[in-house]
Amino acid sequence: MKVRSLKKDKVNIITLGCSKNLVDSEVLSGQLAANDIAVVHENKKLDHNIVVVNTCGFIDKAKEESINTILDQVELKRRGKLDKVYVTGCLSERYRGDLEAEMPEVDAWFGTMELPLILKRFDADYKKELVGERFLSTPQHYAYLKISEGCNRTCSFCAIPLMRGQHVSRTIEDLVAEAESLVKKGVKEIMLIAQELTYYGLDIYKKRELPRLMNALADVKGLEWIRLHYAYPSKFPMEILDVMRERDNICKYLDMPLQHASNNMLKAMRRNITREEMTELIHEIRKRVPGICLRTTLIAGFPGETQDDIEELKSFLAEHRFDRVGIFNYSHEENTSAYDMTDDVPAEEKAARAQEVMEVQQEISYEKNQEKVGKVFKVLIDKKEAGRYLGRTEFDSVEVDNEVVIHSKKKLQIGDFVQVKITKAYDYDLEGEVTEP
Repeated sequence: MKVRSLKKDKVNIITLGCSKNLVDSEVLSGQLAANDIAVVHENKKLDHNIVVVNTCGFIDKAKEESINTILDQVELKRRGKLDKVYVTGCLSERYRGDLEAEMPEVDAWFGTMELPLILKRFDADYKKELVGERFLSTPQHYAYLKISEGCNRTCSFCAIPLMRGQHVSRTIEDLVAEAESLVKKGVKEIMLIAQELTYYGLDIYKKRELPRLMNALADVKGLEWIRLHYAYPSKFPMEILDVMRERDNICKYLDMPLQHASNNMLKAMRRNITREEMTELIHEIRKRVPGICLRTTLIAGFPGETQDDIEELKSFLAEHRFDRVGIFNYSHEENTSAYDMTDDVPAEEKAARAQEVMEVQQEISYEKNQEKVGKVFKVLIDKKEAGRYLGRTEFDSVEVDNEVVIHSKKKLQIGDFVQVKITKAYDYDLEGEVTEP
């Protein structure tokens, strides 16, 4: 008769989707570890016996990846390689009822705000004193800082409020304490993330307080770069720009998703802004923060979009010459207001339009990068691959933006800042050599 091993549980957390999900996984890891439960992230050794899949439910492609990942883990369980499979995150929040019926092999499903319930499965307590403490799954020198949860916006294409609820800001005191804790762990760069940064503070302070938060974080000793992601353009709080200009450790970088430039599309998407207002805002941003890097994301193939709308979008890009652009193909999401519209742009056409737009941006990016040749930039070393170092300037965020390929005969330390003279430039990357201080 076989006797089951009394080997201690080891939990592997698999994270899919955005950086906000990554932070949730890091918080879960910290809570499990504080309860003396062994935990790893994206474990390749397969020496764990329990898996938590933190899913994404944002668009079709992300949902498909989440479902395939769950099925892979269920198969490992069927083969006796795992004892338990738990699922959490946005997909689970949104489709729990359907998924439970289709995948009975999953041991439990949890929503986006049910961390204490996940811990109960491990006979673990939620430790409130650990708020802000987490196990970093990023390299030691950078981390994401989630300043709020949820969103009050009503963009017609977006299902995030269905999965994450209404906007809830964290207090400035909690965020500063977390930033100080991250710096003690060796973090030099934090990226502020939220579904909507510029709304920060309205719920708890009754006014927009992102500028005050930025100043408080900029005072944290040892924090060398603070980067802003996901700022909503409508009713943009201009004070952000003054703080960015005045504080040396706030990167001159702004990620502001615009989604489109055609007024027809902006109205249908319920973006509460016009092309003309966006143009005025962009000019004001660049006036107040000379040299700022502007990143935006766009959507191709929204219901009713025509080739004329795409031409407007291309002319908008040519006019404003953004430093960084990303584009998504529209995904028809249940229970959004756009779901009542006819998804009338075929998938192939969405992809073709996205490619058309990105070809315009590719040329702009190449030209902007060529202007950097011969100039010296402060660069953060992220990693070493194939005998060369890869880093980023203050104008580049992790994974989504340019990398700087660094040639150096001397050994460089990951997480250090170095001065790099740019020697070559490509569409989306740079090459350079370390210069002596």
